[in-house]
Amino acid sequence: MRIGIAVFSVASIASGILDLIWGELEPAHQPLQAWGNHIFGITIIAYVIAVWLVVGGAALLWQKTLRFGAAALTILYGIFVLFPLPRFVTAPHFLGYRPAVYIGVTGNICEQVILFVAAAVAWGWFAARGSRTRKQASAVRWIFGLCPVFFGLGNLTAIQTVVPMIPKWMPFGPTFWAVLTGIAFVMAGLAIISGVLDVLGARLLGTMLLVFSALVLTPPILTSPRDHVSWGANTFNLTVVGAAWIMADWLGDRKQPARSPQRTTQ
Repeated sequence: MRIGIAVFSVASIASGILDLIWGELEPAHQPLQAWGNHIFGITIIAYVIAVWLVVGGAALLWQKTLRFGAAALTILYGIFVLFPLPRFVTAPHFLGYRPAVYIGVTGNICEQVILFVAAAVAWGWFAARGSRTRKQASAVRWIFGLCPVFFGLGNLTAIQTVVPMIPKWMPFGPTFWAVLTGIAFVMAGLAIISGVLDVLGARLLGTMLLVFSALVLTPPILTSPRDHVSWGANTFNLTVVGAAWIMADWLGDRKQPARSPQRTTQ
């Protein structure tokens, strides 16, 4: 089993367990509350989604149930894509009608899209590898690749919100790393879209996010262990790590030449 599937699976399970512990959806990366503060049955919905994450993620760990797990998570992460949509209306109303605000909201949606695409790729890849068409593959590249592009643009247009997250002890200063990671996001996305160094771009994207977990997202857990968002941000980030590595394997698989029967002469 490739490592991308394993990381994606374990991180999805961890997200579900955290939702069960807190009895709520993690508000930063599962933003159902964007639809309103008084959603009927939201606690029940949270528990249903939590169990769904755990069951779907666990199913990915075994070959016999992998298709079921990938299908379950494809559906769930597809539903998650709908969660932040109202922010296209509400965010500009409160934060101003500026390009940076719309880029930020699009980045929020892309956080869900990238998981949906990775789960769908796993489902389609293992379920029916031979049925992919060039148009389908191109659509997957564009949809997945645009996500890190918007992550990078979000970094570059909101430096002031990224800088406080970066450890002050890092050389060259936090602003340097905020800009560098923004550029790296954009370059990884363009590599995936264009097909130029796409496998390397996807793998480095996952590796960069893994470094984020170690340096940026783990310290808040140690200082605020009772904060659901601190834990949820890390598990979400690790899910995207798995998604990037799933994509890298998928892209690498497509580059393998098709096998054909060898002709022999006498």
